[in-house]
Amino acid sequence: ILLSLTDSLFIFSLTCFIDIVFGEPPNRLHPTVWMGNVIAYFKPKIRNRNPVIEKMNGVLLGLLVIMIFTAPVYFMLSWIQHFISRVAYIIVSAVLFKTTFAIKCMKQYTIPIAEALIRGDEDQARKLLPFIVRRDPTKLDRRHIISAAVESIAEGTVDGITSPFFYFAILGVPGSIAFRVINTLDSMVGYKDQRHIHIGWFSARIDTIANYVTARLTAILMILAALLLHEDWRGSWKILWRDRKNTESLNAGWTMSAMAGALNVQLEKPGFYILGDDKVVLSPIHIMKALRIMELTAVLFSILIVFPLLILNTFTLSH
Repeated sequence: ILLSLTDSLFIFSLTCFIDIVFGEPPNRLHPTVWMGNVIAYFKPKIRNRNPVIEKMNGVLLGLLVIMIFTAPVYFMLSWIQHFISRVAYIIVSAVLFKTTFAIKCMKQYTIPIAEALIRGDEDQARKLLPFIVRRDPTKLDRRHIISAAVESIAEGTVDGITSPFFYFAILGVPGSIAFRVINTLDSMVGYKDQRHIHIGWFSARIDTIANYVTARLTAILMILAALLLHEDWRGSWKILWRDRKNTESLNAGWTMSAMAGALNVQLEKPGFYILGDDKVVLSPIHIMKALRIMELTAVLFSILIVFPLLILNTFTLSH
């Protein structure tokens, strides 16, 4: 038990160290970019005028891409573990696991937005915004630019951190890779517009399922993070339970509402949703505060969710 648990803890710790020190690998070496390229390759090939066939093709697309990336990782790590060395297994596992989450990367994309707004350079902030959100930045004023960044941090805490952590804890590195494929599928085809409604329904559905538990756990831990950081944890609790259903997504509203309440601000995607009360005027400092909540939430999730799951998983497998 000790060896397996120790390996898991070594992998997790080394991965976090890699993220803090190095951040993301170059695009040409990043598995998420490869996933996107594979999805883009198959996407036009699965289109069909028959909606039923196109829906079935969407299921095949999802399952195929998951297998293309997850199966080789599973067999490669098994081979390294059995035929090379424990140290090599830990290092390769950590490097692969790192590609499934991004803590430093979120800071690298959002801090420059805050800095640009502090300088009064809203045009520069708008240029940076498409790296983290899909909405058209040219239509956003200063308040909505800040809101979009804070929303992205709140939602990205689940997609980009706690969900990969969760699936690593219960399914190992292949589990975190599988989650990253699912999330990438959703980001590329999981839309409800006419072009994607049929081919993307399966990808959108499994992404919702994959994030269902972690979104709720993360939102609760955000309230605890707000308490520890002397933010408004009572407001976070209140707004979470009041506004979590305001978003079309079953999951996104949880962490975004918790974040809005913690910061005493109102987050808005014009024409889609409003979360929180407008007690405090949004300012660039709220982006920095949101990042601190994100980071502490990741630490709390590791301590209170990941480590107990690793222990339980190891104990279960040993019996």
